[in-house]
Formats: sequence, structure tokens, C-alpha cells
Amino acid sequence: MRLSRLTPVVLVVSLVLTSCGSDDGSETEATETPSATEVDANTDSTTVGETNETGDIDWESCGANLECGNLDVPIDYDDPTSGTTSIYMVRHLALDPSARIGTLLVNPGGPGFGGSWLAESADGIYSQALLDSFDILGFDPRGTGSSEPAIDCTDDYDKFFAGGDITPDTPEEKQEAVDSTKEFTEACFANSGTILPYVGTNNVARDMDRIRQALGEDKISYFGFSYGSELGATWATLFPDTVRAAVLDGAADPNADSIEGVLQQNRGFEAALATFLSQCSESTMCAFHNGGDAEGAFDALMNRLDENPIPTSDGRPDLTRGMAITGVVQAMYDDAYWPELEVALSGAAEGDGNGLLSLFDEYFQRQPDGTYTNDLEAFLNILCADDPTRMTIEEADQYVPQYNEAGPRLSPGTTGDYTCTFWPPALDPRIEITGVGAGPILVIGTTGDPATPLDSTRKMAAALEGGRLVVATANQHIGYNTSLCVNDTVDEYLVDLVAPDSEVTCE
Repeated sequence: MRLSRLTPVVLVVSLVLTSCGSDDGSETEATETPSATEVDANTDSTTVGETNETGDIDWESCGANLECGNLDVPIDYDDPTSGTTSIYMVRHLALDPSARIGTLLVNPGGPGFGGSWLAESADGIYSQALLDSFDILGFDPRGTGSSEPAIDCTDDYDKFFAGGDITPDTPEEKQEAVDSTKEFTEACFANSGTILPYVGTNNVARDMDRIRQALGEDKISYFGFSYGSELGATWATLFPDTVRAAVLDGAADPNADSIEGVLQQNRGFEAALATFLSQCSESTMCAFHNGGDAEGAFDALMNRLDENPIPTSDGRPDLTRGMAITGVVQAMYDDAYWPELEVALSGAAEGDGNGLLSLFDEYFQRQPDGTYTNDLEAFLNILCADDPTRMTIEEADQYVPQYNEAGPRLSPGTTGDYTCTFWPPALDPRIEITGVGAGPILVIGTTGDPATPLDSTRKMAAALEGGRLVVATANQHIGYNTSLCVNDTVDEYLVDLVAPDSEVTCE
């Protein structure tokens, strides 16, 4: 089965000291948004101060300065008889109660990643100012992590994601890819059909507002990473008068359809790989130097793997070209992976596929005991719940040349994207993102981001009525913690509600 998009699996928390400055050095205070008197077509009917039936959260201590709880929310907000789903949450209590501002909701992206770990690990992720000032609340969005029910499609990831040929040579080989995708979709609905049609971003945004209500806060703050930017922007559009402040880091283009979104990512990852290979060719210390022609050696290796997969560990499939590309993509999320990738590529060239298999497994979050989280399963299904497009096999195949052109090394496949082909029609496709009435929203992008390229992040900032862009110079996905410049800008905005008046560059 072929992934329709490339999903981030690592939140970068390393800190590099650099400097920053805005275009003109000016700043403006983020203004409080007045309550809406009319409801926009893209705005949920719940407004500040309005009572809305919601459950209670029974918090229990679950670690040092941590509390855990669950909140029941409707499976289908349009049908009170649909039953409920339980949202699991962890909050890291503000370290300085006298300076406490309120709650900061956080989400790590995906889509499909549980976010409770962001609160559990808050001390190692967020600045002291945020730790002092906010209860940092991470939640596992509906269908993910420890929320119940969680999406569960299969335990055999190798069957669906390791096998197969991304460049099938016969109709029979192509049909295997089609059948695999159909079987996976059917398994998802067989095991999780109750929740699956309702796991889209709009409903998660509504769940966020239920959390706000249960906490008793008229306005609430938010910090989302990667896909968490799309979630935060959706929430800010649906509930603008409940937004105190919102930071969207590693933001995607909100107006890109499913095809353009893939093409933007293909270009981003292809550019990152070109940088990696160029640096490897220039440095004799690179394990994949190959006499200064890492590019040629990479292309030759991929061609060999296409024809002849190489052995890996006992009981695991041989390394195919598709698996190798997934491992390479995993390493492109952060240049801290690049030394490992050098060694893995060198090993594969010598006939040992275990290095690239390790990166492949990390992409899919394979655990030491051979099990997997449900993040990838949730990821694929949330995409289909959000996207109203349902293409036939023939329609999907028409886009192959565009994929190849946008990513000749990382998207050489000859079959289309069938991920949502066998999904039923989307009940609640993601709304158009505008952020109208939500006030200033901080949007962060990095210059070398492969997953959400800077050009896509600029489009998010432009789509939001109050979008304010911060550009971090880094070869990685996610800009927070790449510099004190970025973190100070975030702190000043989230704590003091002072937003930059113009684009900020941190380099």
C-alpha cells in the first residue's frame, strides 16, 4: 500500500543559539477578539459564554506535576444518539501558580498522533516561561492513542507497507497494490467502523472546544506542530471568539487539495535529499561519499533495489526500493539523522538492508517488541475523512507523471494514490481555513523543511486573517527550539500577547 502523504514522526526539541530580527523591528500587541454577533458560514455556533452540554473531567495525579483525565464527547455532533468517544488528556500544571495565565492546548501533528506525551514531556520541550505560565494540556485526538475507541486496522504492517512493488511491470503486480489498499480499508472499517467516519479535523476542533468548556475557560491558547497547524487553524476558524492565542509551527498550505499537497511535499523532500547528497559528495568523511558522486551512487542503488531487494533481519521482508525510500524520507525530517542515513546507504550498497530497515521501522514507529502504535492507521483514515475527493484507479493514475516530476528520486512510482479510493464519501470534509475574527496567529516555518516547505507555510500565514510569519533557518521540520530567537518570539506572544507586526527572520 502506498502512502498518500508523508507524515512527521519526530518532534525536534534541540536548541541552537542564533539571532533574529523583524523586517522593521516593530511589534504590536495582540488584541482580544470581541464576541461575534453573527456566525460566519465557517464558524461553529458555539460562542464565548454560551452554555453547551458537555461532560466533566475527573483529573487524577499521574506523575510529578501531571494530571490525567478523560472527557466524553459526541461521536457525531449532529446526532445526540450517536454515543460518545472518550478523549484522553494529560496536563502539566503551571510551575508558577501566581503567574498562571490559563491552559495551553498542544498537538504534535500527524494527523493521527496522540498528543498526551507533549504534556508528559513538557519539561524537555517548552520554555521556562511557558512552563511557568500555562497548564500545558496534551490530548489524544479522537481515534488516536489512549482515547477510546482508537482506530485499529491491522497488526501486520509488513503485509501492507513493506511488500509490493512501487513500479509494477505487469497488470497482475499493479492489481496487487490495488487489492492491498482495498483490503486495508475494509479492515479499518471492520475493526473501527463506529468512529472512523467521524475522525476528521472538524470534529477534533469541536472536541477542543468541549475541552475548553469543561475547563471553564472563556478563551484558551493553543500550540500545534505540523498537521497540528491545520487543526489549530480549523479550530480558530470554527471558534474564533474563544481564541486567546495560537501558534502554528510547521504549517501546511491550507488551500492545497490532496494532489497539490502531495506535490508540495514531494518537492520539499526532494530538495532536502538533494542537499544531503550534495553535502555527502563534497565531504570525504561521508560514509556514502562514493568518490564525490553520492548522487550517482544513490540512483544506482535505488535501481538495483527495484530489481533485486536485499536481505534484512530474519523474519523481516527483504528491503525493496519502496521501503528504502521510506527510510530515506524518515531521515529527511531532520539533518541530525543524516549521519545514520550515510551509513545505512553505504550498508545497502554492500548488500545489507538493515540500516535502511531501521529507518523504515522508525517511520512506522515499530516498537522493540515488534508491535506498532496506531498512528499511521489513524493518519491515513483522517486524511480520507477530511478529503471529499474519491478518485477511481484510472483517475488516480493520471497524476503519476506529476508525482514523478516533483520527486524524481523519492516518488518514482508508476501507480497512483489509492488511499481514499475505497473509502465511503466524507461526511464532514475539512472547512475552509480563514481564522476570521481570531486575532493575530503566529505561524512558524523553517527554510529547509521537507514536510511543510516554507512556501506552504507562507500560504498558511496568508490565508489567516491575522497570520504573522516567523522564519527559522534550519534543515528540519518544525522551527520551535531551533533558536532562542524563535522561542523568545513565541514566549512574548503566548505570555504577553505581543505579536510581531511584520515577518520575523531567525538565522
